[in-house]
Amino acid sequence: MSLRLGSIAPNFKAQTTKGDIDFHEYIGGSWAILFSHPADFTPVCTTELGEVARRSKDFADRGVKVIGLSANELSDHEKWVDDINEVNNVNVDFPIIADHERKVSALYDMLDHQDITNVDTKGIPFTVRSVFIIDPKKIIRLMITYPASTGLNFDEVIRVIDSLQLGDKHRITTPANWKKGDEVIVHPGVSNEEAEKLFPGFRTVKPYLRLAKSPF
Repeated sequence: MSLRLGSIAPNFKAQTTKGDIDFHEYIGGSWAILFSHPADFTPVCTTELGEVARRSKDFADRGVKVIGLSANELSDHEKWVDDINEVNNVNVDFPIIADHERKVSALYDMLDHQDITNVDTKGIPFTVRSVFIIDPKKIIRLMITYPASTGLNFDEVIRVIDSLQLGDKHRITTPANWKKGDEVIVHPGVSNEEAEKLFPGFRTVKPYLRLAKSPF
């Protein structure tokens, strides 16, 4: 069955650089980000994992656990983490899943079916760069897939987390290019009377477009 927004994130057990995990137990009652990388000791992947480590406080402030995945064995991961720390001047303290058999990659449909050169020495496809944002109920709230040649945009990942968490707490949606602190859209299901109580001073641009100050 294909994964969609609203699907329960499939559970799995795996070896990681922080020990064996049960994915749902790892998430617990937190938000989580699962992101995949084609292979260890590659330039783009090294910068990506360094960026995640660099922004660890951004994720912690939002109650988000992060976990990476790469299609190599655990021993390779452990050596690679040393490189990541050195190159990026960081400390990688989140787990990286060892998925050399592609079990988790297949479960989450992260294998590269487009680039025929993105394979290991046995001809098995590596992963593309996939991102899954998962909420505390284990529901997939966002899926992004980048080609193997393009690094992830973590500004966008954090922007979406802010939008999702704000929308879950308040009856709002967020407009194009929205950033934390910008005006938000009053949810269409909220009447004007309710909106005046929830968002005093909201402004009506069109009957279907009402803007309010960010509740942040």
